Amino acid sequence: MKLRIAILGSLLAAAMLTASMTQAQDTKPGIGAPLALRGAGATFPAPLYKKWIAAYRKVEPATSIEYAPVGSGDGVKLFLADKVDFGASDAAMTDDQMASAKNGAVLVPVTAGLVVLAYNLPGLNGPLKLSRDTYVALLMGKIPRWNDARIKETNPGLNLPDREIVLVARQDSSGTTYALTNHLSAISTLWRDRGPGVGKVVEWPDKTMMVRGNEGVASRIKLSIGSIGYVEYSYAKVVGLSMAQLQNKAGRFVAPNEVVGEATLAANLSRIPANLRVFIPDPDGADSYPVISFSWLLLKERNTDPAKSEALKRFVNWGLTDGQGLSNELGYIRLPANVAELSKAALARIQ
Repeated sequence: MKLRIAILGSLLAAAMLTASMTQAQDTKPGIGAPLALRGAGATFPAPLYKKWIAAYRKVEPATSIEYAPVGSGDGVKLFLADKVDFGASDAAMTDDQMASAKNGAVLVPVTAGLVVLAYNLPGLNGPLKLSRDTYVALLMGKIPRWNDARIKETNPGLNLPDREIVLVARQDSSGTTYALTNHLSAISTLWRDRGPGVGKVVEWPDKTMMVRGNEGVASRIKLSIGSIGYVEYSYAKVVGLSMAQLQNKAGRFVAPNEVVGEATLAANLSRIPANLRVFIPDPDGADSYPVISFSWLLLKERNTDPAKSEALKRFVNWGLTDGQGLSNELGYIRLPANVAELSKAALARIQ
């Protein structure tokens, strides 16, 4: 009996030791130990980041990641204030902002997308086409009604209503606003010198409906007959909004889609700066869509928490590889191979 008890005790002790060793192996810092990463910023890529975070839980279950879509401007502010583990912006960061980051800053482009002009015009018997001069004038509030002669000129045969144009725009500090106004300033001296100019926040016409976030713009357009507004393509696609064909530099009217987005990037990335801050305000190429933007993650170059730093690097590296396969289904643009490799190299600089 005593022998049996001793044997059982030994077996129990061995089992406990094995379990303890297994637990120790599973909780190596940054691999199995519970970690929480918090990020905030651009609404532009938020649906993609949400999809990435959900998919990544299966890869690294112990790492929980939260992302708050508060807008690019607030994302930069929170990152510089060290309130989040990572930020996100569609306007990248300025040299001054990067210099003020106490732990250093690394810009990593992780996705790209199109900024579209979505509209709500029931009964319109065909796609709306807007020339460069026309959409500049419309966004400046200089075209008051949908049956204006300037819109009719490029849309013969369309059933354009005698209805007031209602503009929908962002009230928060927005990288989507920056991408659009950077384009408008590139194609129009009127917009650049005597209009709103370039910025994450600009002054829109008096009667503009002002809302927060890409989701807010898409929802407001969906509810407001006669409205038109700028929004990231994936939001317009998901909500089912009509999107204007915009005239590009080559004079062609181009409808937005993922294939066009990839072709636009391919035709316009001959030179990429070392800091990866790439803007394409007026793309070249006969088939290029005119308003396109990268979206960047903002990462600390030096991190006081090695476990968090390594966990974040693993997640971003996953996004630059496996995560790219989720882009098109949501309306985003896969990173070109050369940009993805440069992003990985930037990621490797993080300490």
